Amino acid sequence: HVQLVESGGGSVEAGRSLKLSCAASGYTYSSYCMGWFRQAPGKEREGVAGIYTGGGSTYYADSVKGRFTISQDKAKNTVYLQMDNLKPEDTGIYYCAAGSGGSWYTTSSRGWAKDFTTWGQGTQVTVS
Repeated sequence: HVQLVESGGGSVEAGRSLKLSCAASGYTYSSYCMGWFRQAPGKEREGVAGIYTGGGSTYYADSVKGRFTISQDKAKNTVYLQMDNLKPEDTGIYYCAAGSGGSWYTTSSRGWAKDFTTWGQGTQVTVS
């Protein structure tokens, strides 16, 4: 049973930082790409960042480049999203997902989700 569990969300002021975690279980962790997505009220879900757990290659949406960092701890089967210099427009529910990845440069970040098949329950991030 594949399971992804996010944690670390919260409410912060603009300019502050948060770090999200996603613990994966029930499958071979390094066989998949892991991604972070977010959805704001009334908006489409969009990709934020992705990492190939085997090789470590990372990808970012233009809106978060230079502010967010995706990383992993293979020993813990956990992926992280360090979010710095947060802005009110970063507010939303953040989801962790596992899948093949691959659409990083062929679609906008709103199109990345089609490459991911397993999703966590989400964690709320609010920036004011």
